[in-house]
Amino acid sequence: MQPVHLTGLSQAELSDFVASLGEPEYRAHQMFSAIHARRVTSFDAMTDLPKELRARLVESSALSTLQIESRYVSTDGTRRYLFKTHDNVPIETVFIPEERRDTICFSSQSGCPLQCTFCLTAQLGLLRNLSAGEIVEQIIFVLNDAYGEGLQTPHGTNLVGMGAGEPFLNFENLMNAMRIMNDPAGLHIVANRITVSTAGIVPRIRELATIADRPHLAISLAAPSDELRDQLMPINKKWPIEELLSACKEFEKSLKPNERFTFEYVMLRGVNDSDAQARQLANLLNRHALRAKVNLIPHNPAEPLPYQPSSMERVESFREILESKGIHAFIRRPRGRDILAACGQLAARNASGEAPVASQRSRSIVASHDVAQPLNAS
Repeated sequence: MQPVHLTGLSQAELSDFVASLGEPEYRAHQMFSAIHARRVTSFDAMTDLPKELRARLVESSALSTLQIESRYVSTDGTRRYLFKTHDNVPIETVFIPEERRDTICFSSQSGCPLQCTFCLTAQLGLLRNLSAGEIVEQIIFVLNDAYGEGLQTPHGTNLVGMGAGEPFLNFENLMNAMRIMNDPAGLHIVANRITVSTAGIVPRIRELATIADRPHLAISLAAPSDELRDQLMPINKKWPIEELLSACKEFEKSLKPNERFTFEYVMLRGVNDSDAQARQLANLLNRHALRAKVNLIPHNPAEPLPYQPSSMERVESFREILESKGIHAFIRRPRGRDILAACGQLAARNASGEAPVASQRSRSIVASHDVAQPLNAS
């Protein structure tokens, strides 16, 4: 039987757990503060708890379930962490330091079932969903690695759910993790500092619109037509562009006055980067009158992906066309390419670029996996 992963429990759930041990409720508040505000990773560090209680916690529960396998540092300061879970599946997390803020890119699944042809993570297939605790633990580990256990961060931390996996196929665990991280008694990373990216899981976009304390939304689009998007992102066959943009229009009603959501557009040389495709994309978004911006992302190449990035001249031309038609467009500069940490490069590979043994096992899993299977909604 697996020990209870305390990092994945809310204050209310910790209170129930503490009650089951016959302890007073205030012990739950002490434990939550230790785990999330002080970011402790061992029961010995919970010095405000009696030794007897700490001994019982060691027997029945766990704080840290992830083992760090490798840590890579890019020439631009980006860090990529490769973890293994208790059942030996890989998880990757990326830390991107900047002058005014830091960004942590976390994973929601080990691998991914969606098989987007421009994404290296698709080579892994789906191993499994991550628990709420495994999502939160990624953030705690990275903050401790960057600044020291429990030490104050020098500026704000932004979170992006753009690591391995499709977050909206692990929606419940994702939202539970975010509620834990939002808590003022803990990490206190508010929803306004979190962005979650989806390949276009329409029912979950609609559901997210109904949640009061929701994160920002980013949608990977990659093509201005169904014909091309079907090839690049097979999920489009389940929810085509018109259905996706209809859900986006519904989500738009939940936007705050100065808020926009984001379309992510990976720029693939000779595939989706022509002037004509830029005009087609602008016309598509304008026809739906969406309060959105477009992030243009030069493709991050890696073997065995068959694509090359668009030239910066081509990306800039594409952006200018979008801007000329009233679409707010930005170019995202790649970070961590040299350590396989950039967007679309996460595939649990080591420094030499070799894939893990676990990926061999995953291919048989993904072969029989329907990407719509985790959803009951239509």
